[in-house]
Amino acid sequence: MHLLSARQAPSDTGEAAVDLAQRPAELVILSAAESELACLAAAHARLPLPKPDLRLANLLQLQHPLSVDLYVERTLAEARLVVVRLLGGRGYWPYGVEQLVLNARATGSALALLPGDDRPDPELAALSTVPRETLDLLHRYFLHGGIDNAGAALASLGDRIGYPASPPPPRALPKAGIYRAPDADGRPVAALVFYRALVQSGDLALVEAIVAGLAEVGLDCLALYVAGLKDAEAASIVEAALAAHDAAIVLNLTGFAVSTPGAAASATPFTASGRPVLQLVAASGGEAAWRDGNSGLGPRDLAMSVALPEIDGRLLTRAVSFKGDPVTDEATEITLSRYAPVPDRIAWVAALAKAWVDLARTPPEERRIAIVLANYPNRDGRLANGVGLDTPESAIQVL
Repeated sequence: MHLLSARQAPSDTGEAAVDLAQRPAELVILSAAESELACLAAAHARLPLPKPDLRLANLLQLQHPLSVDLYVERTLAEARLVVVRLLGGRGYWPYGVEQLVLNARATGSALALLPGDDRPDPELAALSTVPRETLDLLHRYFLHGGIDNAGAALASLGDRIGYPASPPPPRALPKAGIYRAPDADGRPVAALVFYRALVQSGDLALVEAIVAGLAEVGLDCLALYVAGLKDAEAASIVEAALAAHDAAIVLNLTGFAVSTPGAAASATPFTASGRPVLQLVAASGGEAAWRDGNSGLGPRDLAMSVALPEIDGRLLTRAVSFKGDPVTDEATEITLSRYAPVPDRIAWVAALAKAWVDLARTPPEERRIAIVLANYPNRDGRLANGVGLDTPESAIQVL
């Protein structure tokens, strides 16, 4: 049987057997959410010594029965506590659950099987060997997410296996909130809106790079995280923040649209501000493949971050980050990919944002604006051709 190397195994290995080749550890956590695993790795690095030895693994790499057998035999051999987050319940990973339950019985290790969403799972709870109150506590830590909750969860788990700790209780992360408030030093404020998942995973290098890029061109950044723009609670928080800080422009890193294609335009959290909304793209693929290819962004990115956002009237800029090369966290022995910001592309977007702000502050009689209409296919009757769009009429409305 062909066995893939752990360091080269793709996350969607399907039926291929994978040997993760992780050394044994006293604490092991499995999840199918890479963002969650990345957050746990970062939280573990912040824990003070002494702390439990930790291994993290992606369930997507443990789909083949042989992969599970190898992992149980080699990595869980000395585990004192194993935690699994299962979206979809026991049916999502039946063989794995079965083998982990048998391993817990054979070795006397503790096993916590947690649902991957906010719904209780009595079947997983019944198969676990830790008290119900411990399961509920861990579930809430993971459900709320974020590096603080991840650190508290690890401290709580460590406390159960001989590393005394008094972690704080789970702290809910709101549907939306301010990640960074403006300095209020007189510079124009540019609002940056991004997914709450980046806060939950601790994958914030892209956000920090954009904040720095805006500062380079003289813009003060208001950074806001959201669960999604369609969420009513999140939308109201964003709208209020834009008004309170008098944002001069909005840069948006979330995908999709609030409006429905083919229907009348819906109000968005940005509508009341009346400011231009620049759409940024955090590409889901790698930078090298994008640069070497000749087709630009992939279908998923085109749909989520280009086509659909245009329905809300957002102005496309360009991709400002790509998935970075996989890097192995030596402490937890998991290989992860994070967003890798591209400095020159962020600088370009920051300069564009500043140009829009400057244009708005220029008296109307001093503005010089051009409207460029495409003429392809090159027939006079197809001037500014747009599939399903009346582009000439749109130009008249702009004028």
